[in-house]
Amino acid sequence: MAQTNGKIGVTTENIFPVIKQFLYSDHEIFLREIVANAVDASQKVKALASSGDFKGELGEIAVRVDLDEENKILTVTDRGIGMTEEEVDKYINQIAFSSAGEFLEKYKDQIGSIIGHFGLGFYSSFMVSKKVTIDTLSWKEGAKAVKWSCDGTPEYSIEPSEKTDRGTVITMYLDDDSAEYAKKERISSLLSKYCKFMPVPVYFGKEQEWKDGKYVDTDKDKLINDIDPIWTKAPSSLKEEDYMKFYKALYPMHDEPLFYIHLNVDYPFNLTGILYFPKIKERMAIEKNKIQLYCNQMFVTDHVENIVPEFLTLLHGVIDSPDIPLNVSRSYLQSDSNVKKISTYITKKVADRLQEIFDSERAAFEKKWDNIKLFIEYGMLSDEKFCDSAMNFTLVKNTDGKYFSLEDYRKAVADNQTDKDKKTVCLYATDVDAQYPFIEAARNRGYDVLLMDCELDSHFVNLLEQKMQDVRFARVDSDSIDNLIPKEDRTRLEMKEDQRYDLENMFKAVLPEGNDYFVNGDTLGEGSDPVLITQSEFMRRYREMSSLSGGMNFYGEMPNSYNITVNMDNPLISKIMDAAKAEIKPQGELPAEAPESASDDEKKAAREKREAVRAAHREDVESFAKGNEILHQVIDLALLANGMLKGKALSDFIARSKKVVSDAYLK
Repeated sequence: MAQTNGKIGVTTENIFPVIKQFLYSDHEIFLREIVANAVDASQKVKALASSGDFKGELGEIAVRVDLDEENKILTVTDRGIGMTEEEVDKYINQIAFSSAGEFLEKYKDQIGSIIGHFGLGFYSSFMVSKKVTIDTLSWKEGAKAVKWSCDGTPEYSIEPSEKTDRGTVITMYLDDDSAEYAKKERISSLLSKYCKFMPVPVYFGKEQEWKDGKYVDTDKDKLINDIDPIWTKAPSSLKEEDYMKFYKALYPMHDEPLFYIHLNVDYPFNLTGILYFPKIKERMAIEKNKIQLYCNQMFVTDHVENIVPEFLTLLHGVIDSPDIPLNVSRSYLQSDSNVKKISTYITKKVADRLQEIFDSERAAFEKKWDNIKLFIEYGMLSDEKFCDSAMNFTLVKNTDGKYFSLEDYRKAVADNQTDKDKKTVCLYATDVDAQYPFIEAARNRGYDVLLMDCELDSHFVNLLEQKMQDVRFARVDSDSIDNLIPKEDRTRLEMKEDQRYDLENMFKAVLPEGNDYFVNGDTLGEGSDPVLITQSEFMRRYREMSSLSGGMNFYGEMPNSYNITVNMDNPLISKIMDAAKAEIKPQGELPAEAPESASDDEKKAAREKREAVRAAHREDVESFAKGNEILHQVIDLALLANGMLKGKALSDFIARSKKVVSDAYLK
């Protein structure tokens, strides 16, 4: 055969600059593509042998990668089907004409793991090479070896080759800009990343041994991949230790996972894999992008957001499917019906596995709950179908450390914690130590209190109120205990306008600045605290949701607001109010407002007179408040109970308390 010269069949003379810059998002992908082609060729020759079309000796089927660091030459060799001159012209000289489709159609019963579908994989070699050659000999009887060569222009040459062994050798002469790929360590890391589970043995370099104080090469070729990874095996053939060993191989620096799910489906799509629930050491310190996506055991990406629901990206593991549509670079997923079906299947499989553990291993499930709670809540908040399933296995934990299913908890507290409107009220705390006085007050009434200390719980209780009929949640420190679970309509304390005005200004005068306060008097009983500081359940919950999600800015940007409930039954409050009545002059009659017929100036003058009288009286009230030690003391006690007493105010409280003790016991 004489040498042939020609032009590659492309639609533009500038195809190679395009290949170098835009064909693949990462240039390192070239090695994966070339090795994948070699694996495909190897799989094809095995399929031919299985079908009886190839009757020769298969010999060793493997892919070998060799590197000449000094001359910057990288070689990938296979003993696959090889190519004839006509096939080189068809599949190499005409870019994007892939042979995979027609081969799969013919040998679909013998092979199901052809990786390539685009015909562009080979040309990724030009992203890093100034010249590429192909030495190939077809499996077909009477075929002659050929050598194809191209220097990165549309011009190529093809000539007879001296190759005598079936298969193909791709030789890449690396360009100066790609010198990093002429390093053994770099090639080794790329093979480990992309090819460690390919279904045909891939060799690179030599095994090493420790000798004379250093590692030296042996005569044994180094196998870089496991051709039968665990996810390709039947679950019935595997043991617990097999799953744990595989996890450690994937994530050597991680603790053992909580449990795993083995995915194995062949209709209406093909999907295998293993997903692990990692142990979360710190809430929200979550590692995403730990699920590796493979296509017929070839690594594609660890960014699986488009195929795995967002909440499942918290899991670790492997998914392998030939039915996931990929673009040319195989680095991004394209949305289609198969992707949606696969996503739905994975979600259902995860829910089914959790339900299985809940039903059969309840004690173990409870022990793991605190580690998976964040994951479950995230899933319920973001995926409606998962939420519906999870309502059956979601747990809640009370402040005594006891776990309940949602329905069991509702039944457990319904008799005692149903309010006048026939709603079961689930009380909850977020911090047992900080909210202990409120928890204790609830316990004294015989009420149970849940511990809801997850970052998502402000969103989660909203969801539960929507899903659970006639149930509402109330944080235990959001109001007085009688108001949290009102058993009957209460008659609020009636106060005259001037009394409310004085009470409000008296307490605001000594409360910390920078917050909004709503002061009101109530009758809570002589034995209850003199002052109760709470936050509105609605406002606090939505502020927390805002801070977590970045949304609802209306709530997030508002100052903190607190309800100050003054217990008018408490003897200390009575003493303060008696002192105020004795020391503060009555406001007296306010000047009359100007009539509607008055001019604007007259109306303004009348308003200013009324405000001047109010201001003078308010000044008297504030002066009394700032000088009344009992008032300071009861407010500081309430602030202290809420963790709001800090800095100088705390120091003043301690000094005042010492004085009170001294006055009581030393005089």
